[in-house]
Amino acid sequence: MPKNETDEDLIRLERDIRQLKIEFDQFFGGGRKRPPSEIEWRIEQLIKRYGDRAGEMNYGQRFRYGNLTQTYTKYREIFHKRMQRREEGTVERHFGAAAREIEAQRARSRRKPSPPSVAITCSDLESESGKVDELYQAFREALDSSGEPVDRLSRDKFQKFLVQKSEQIRKERGQQVEFLVSVENGKARLKARVKS
Repeated sequence: MPKNETDEDLIRLERDIRQLKIEFDQFFGGGRKRPPSEIEWRIEQLIKRYGDRAGEMNYGQRFRYGNLTQTYTKYREIFHKRMQRREEGTVERHFGAAAREIEAQRARSRRKPSPPSVAITCSDLESESGKVDELYQAFREALDSSGEPVDRLSRDKFQKFLVQKSEQIRKERGQQVEFLVSVENGKARLKARVKS
């Protein structure tokens, strides 16, 4: 085989491998509907033809041919793995910094605004059911705004907890108890303290 024809085929092989990479990138990016199987077939044919005739090439041509076949094998392996993931539906999506920022802004806008903190002073919660209702409603709103579940919170259990906590604090420190409902770091909080 003349040296010029081999060199031309190696140039064509290198160009086809580059084109194959470009077209596969377009395919995976959504710019092409089908994978570039025609170029892949052409590359395979050239590799097979010169694989059988390696003895007819000079050292420089064999070296270049070896590099090109390694490059093609590496690309083919990468492309076929990506094809397999795509067919299985496990394609990984990588978002750039701009897309991540947009998603973060959307998440912030979806969050409900935090309700204002509510502080209620109580002397005897057993007889102050209006204050219990007010605290209960404020705590439900705080839970809801922070995205925490509210379905397990019953008014009776809430009142029992408040009464128990206020009795404990009054025994230890004083007469009046102040309950404070707030949202801190995205979590609903209920705090009890002695009213001075």
